[in-house]
Amino acid sequence: MATPEQLELSGFIKSVHQRLRDSAKEQDPETVWKEHVRDADLLKSYAEAMHKLATCYWDRTMEVSCKRSNSRIEWVVASCRCYFHGATPLLYLFREKDDKVMQAIDTGYHYEHRPYSIDRIKLLDVGSCYDPFSSFPDFDVTAIDIAPARSSVWHCDFLEAAVDHTLTNLFTSEENHSIEAFPAAYYDAIVFSLLLEYLPSSEQRLRCCQKAYDLLKPEGILLIITPDSRHQGANAKLMKNWRFTLGLIGFSRIKIEKLEHVTCMVFRKCIFPAVGKRWCDIHREAYMQPVLNIPQDFNEPKQEKKDGCAVDVSRTDEDDGEIRAAFAGMPFEESE
Repeated sequence: MATPEQLELSGFIKSVHQRLRDSAKEQDPETVWKEHVRDADLLKSYAEAMHKLATCYWDRTMEVSCKRSNSRIEWVVASCRCYFHGATPLLYLFREKDDKVMQAIDTGYHYEHRPYSIDRIKLLDVGSCYDPFSSFPDFDVTAIDIAPARSSVWHCDFLEAAVDHTLTNLFTSEENHSIEAFPAAYYDAIVFSLLLEYLPSSEQRLRCCQKAYDLLKPEGILLIITPDSRHQGANAKLMKNWRFTLGLIGFSRIKIEKLEHVTCMVFRKCIFPAVGKRWCDIHREAYMQPVLNIPQDFNEPKQEKKDGCAVDVSRTDEDDGEIRAAFAGMPFEESE
């Protein structure tokens, strides 16, 4: 059973996300986000709340109650290892599938592939908070956040950071322990764990995904974990529209798992963007648009009076799941 402190912390996180979404409906989302990033006191409180939820409640509960590792962290790690380092790395299986798609597009298609050279998996953890992937020795992690909870996490607003095609390494400011620019095609894997829901608009989420595409090496992967507390299939159209939208960028979705409070997806950066776009051409349905909406975008805040003041009392399954899933256990099972 959740303690009063745990409920208070999770309620605070939920309220921050909700205020951002509500404000973005009334004014420019860019202005809303920039004001949020400048609010040092709020960001500090947010980072402390998330860190405490992770290390004092969710992770500790999992250690006591789980017979095997069930965390979102292990799901990401297992997915990356299976894709890059399995007995038969999935990377090469999906490469063969992409070749077949390209042959269907162009009968004269021929491409000389090179082995994907990799030792440690170079991973960018966006919205990391407390750098959980640093404990895995086969990962070379760059952890970033707008409000780092640990000194190993770089300060960086991913929306504003530049992608520089002339760089060969990160452009950093040691004085502020911040990242100002990233080199293009630099990472093997990028993680968005409950990140896109933090951003108040579809346009900002799209920019994040486009930036991830630019930062990934060809055949690198974007791993997205998004809150989803409804029954399986309830948000199927929304997730299919995500697949369509990211396909237009040049991603191909290679894995999706609906777990208790989240949906987990892996998107591959195709060597040829035409592979992702071909899926869009074949499978597009009338409702599909190039947007990244989340269920909470369609919620209208409800107000009631308490002691003469308006109080926001709206609450949805997705909002609850957003908090429960933040550091909750998720069984890993490799999909076909």
